[in-house]
This record gives sequence, C-alpha cells and structure tokens, in this order.
Amino acid sequence: MSQCNVERVVGRILTDEAFRRRFALDAVAALHELIGRGFELTSLEIHALTSIDPNRAARFADTIDPRIQKCDLQGDCS
Repeated sequence: MSQCNVERVVGRILTDEAFRRRFALDAVAALHELIGRGFELTSLEIHALTSIDPNRAARFADTIDPRIQKCDLQGDCS
C-alpha cells in the first residue's frame, strides 16, 4: 500500500531474528502474519518482498549492531 509499509517489513526481516526465520521457512505465510497484524501490502509488494533471499538477509542482519536486533530466545541466538 505504501513505501512505508514495505520499509517496515524489510526492517523486520533484518532486525527480528524469529521473524526472519519464519520468513526463510515460508515467506508468504510470514507476510500474511504481518498483514493480519495490520500491515497493508498489495499483491505486487508481497511478490516483491518474497523475492528477498533469506540467506542474504541473514548475512546482512549479522552486520547490524546487536543493540538494535531482536533476538529469538527460542532459536540459536549468537
């Protein structure tokens, strides 16, 4: 719906370890989870966001200062 929502999703992928894991397992389901929480995304935006390579996102996330990362205590948090 707006560039702001797309940016929020990308930020979530990069800073929220648990969400990034869910996105890697099933990107469409992870995005629909956010839509269920009020994020407005068009089908075009969903398609574009699902093209994000989860491995590249994880590598980039590793370069972000841990103080702005949301750690997943259920998973492997390094």
